[in-house]
Amino acid sequence: MNWEPWTGCYQVSDGCAYCYFYGPYAKRSGQSAVQKTGEFDKPLAKTAKGAPKIASGKLVATCFASDFFIPEADEWRAEVWSMIKQRPDLEFLILTKRIGRFPVSLPSDWGGGYDNVNIGCTVENQELADYRLPLFLSYPIKRRFVACGPLLGPVDLSPYLDGIEHVTAGGESGRGARVCDYNWVLGLREQCVKAGATFWFKNTGSFFKRDGVVQKVNPFK
Repeated sequence: MNWEPWTGCYQVSDGCAYCYFYGPYAKRSGQSAVQKTGEFDKPLAKTAKGAPKIASGKLVATCFASDFFIPEADEWRAEVWSMIKQRPDLEFLILTKRIGRFPVSLPSDWGGGYDNVNIGCTVENQELADYRLPLFLSYPIKRRFVACGPLLGPVDLSPYLDGIEHVTAGGESGRGARVCDYNWVLGLREQCVKAGATFWFKNTGSFFKRDGVVQKVNPFK
């Protein structure tokens, strides 16, 4: 289940260069204006019979068509946090490349974090892992995961995995995609096994290198 309270985004780091949603080859290329959507209040919306439109027990991917912590949404974020708190029966998944803005518009009752919120920090290379993850780990968050995507090089997460529940990894897709090397993926998996974190290799990307050979995966026009 997806909930997009706002849309619109723009590049913040190298992993954004060929974004599947807003990159130069995407249908939404150039749509950088951040705007509320018609489903802003979706978690609280009811059907004609009075039942919640999002049924209890759902995992809700939140703001995947933008960035939850994008500056243009600062004035709306407090209201979104309020709706999240009113639906403790749902699990909200929030992924960001702007983890340094996490404290902005944080609710006063956040404490150590809400039980029904998973915060994910995206890192695409070692430089950004070393910059973003110390910040990520310094904030009061109950449930944390790391998304290495698009994976643009080998990444050593081992200094940061204490307190991380889960790691995902995936390659880059589209006409401008850069190569994803299977050895990078295996390295991440090994780090997670040693640290006791779960690991999910979710996609190869369009160009996948294995045993020294680069293959085109899911051909595009």
